[in-house]
Amino acid sequence: MSTIAIAMSGGVDSSVTAALLKQQGHTVFGITMRLFAPHSSGVGSAVHDAAVVAEHLGIPHHVADFAPDFSRLIIGDFIEEYRTGHTPNPCVRCNRYIKFGMLLDKARELGADLLATGHYVRKTVDPDGTCHLRVAEYARKDQSYFLYTLTQQQLQQVIFPLGTVTSKDEVRRLAREFSLPVAEKGESQEVCFIPNDDYVAFLEGSGSLNATDGDIVHLNGQVVGRHHGTHRYTIGQRKGMGIAWSEPLYVTAIDAERNRVEVGEQQHVYADGLKAETISWIVAPECEEFTATCKIRYRHQPVPCRVRLLAGDRCEVQFDQAQKAITPGQALVFYRGDEVLGGGRIVSSCDRNLMPGEATCA
Repeated sequence: MSTIAIAMSGGVDSSVTAALLKQQGHTVFGITMRLFAPHSSGVGSAVHDAAVVAEHLGIPHHVADFAPDFSRLIIGDFIEEYRTGHTPNPCVRCNRYIKFGMLLDKARELGADLLATGHYVRKTVDPDGTCHLRVAEYARKDQSYFLYTLTQQQLQQVIFPLGTVTSKDEVRRLAREFSLPVAEKGESQEVCFIPNDDYVAFLEGSGSLNATDGDIVHLNGQVVGRHHGTHRYTIGQRKGMGIAWSEPLYVTAIDAERNRVEVGEQQHVYADGLKAETISWIVAPECEEFTATCKIRYRHQPVPCRVRLLAGDRCEVQFDQAQKAITPGQALVFYRGDEVLGGGRIVSSCDRNLMPGEATCA
C-alpha cells in the first residue's frame, strides 16, 4: 500500500476521494491549499470544511499557504490577460503551476508517494511506464480539458480515483455511506477567486483595470456604438452591446491597444483555423503534421482537425469545418479518441487554408 496525499478542497469530490483511498487500506493524509489572504471573503470555508472531513475520517490534515504565489501567477495573469484583450482560462494555469506544481512538491516533501485529486479524469499506464490521460467515465463532468499541461513525470505521481464513477449521484451516495459532513454541500463556482462568477466586477474592483470607454466598430469601418471597457467583451458575444443594426452583430475581435471592439454579422465569427503557442504534450506526436480532434473551449465538443507544429512550441490548426468564436487566451486541447495528447494557448484565428495537401501522418 502507498502513502497518498489528498488535495482536499472541502468539497464532496475530494472528500470522497480521501474516504475511498483510506477504505482501500492506503496511508492517507490531506492537504488543503490556502490560496487567498486569511481575511478574504469566504476564504476560510475550504480549510475549515477539509479539516472537519479529515477529522471525521481520522486522517492527518495539513494546510499549504500558496496565497502569494496564487496572487502573482494566477490572479495577476488573469487581470493582465483581460487588459490585453484576451479571455484567459485560469484553471489551466492553476493546475500547471499550483496544484500539480507546488502542491505536488509539498505532498512529496510531507512523505507521500502519490497525490490524489477529485478530478473527473482517468489515467492509464502502459507496461513500459508511459502514462496516458483519458476522459472520465462521467463525460458530463470530464475535466481532462484543464489538465493538458501535465507531464509524464507528474502523471506518474498522481491518481484520480473518481475517473471511473459514472454520475454525481454515485459520488453523493458514497459521501452519505461514509457519513461525510459535506455530503450535501453544493457545487463550487467555476472560478474560485471570482465572487458570484461576476468577472467584470472582479476586474474593475481589483484596482488594476479601469473601465475606459471606446468605439464599437463594424468590420466595414463604421462606428456603430460605444463600449465601457474592452474587458467586458469576449469573442462571439452577441448580447449587451446596445447596437441597432439590420442583423444581429457579434464581437469578432477585441483590440485593447486601440481600445476598440470589432463586430460583424454571424458568418464573421467563424474561422477555418487558428494559431496557438506554448504547446505542451503528454504524449508527443510522431511527426510535425498530423490529424486529431480538438476542443477550443471547455464545453466545446472535440472536432476533427489537422495540426502543423512550428518552431518555438507553436502550432497551426485547420478544422475540417469552420468553428465559431475562436478566442485568444483560451486553451486548445488535442484528443485522439478518449486520450488527451496535449494542448496550448490560442493566439489568433485564421481564415485561410493553412495546410494544403494531405497530413503526413494520422
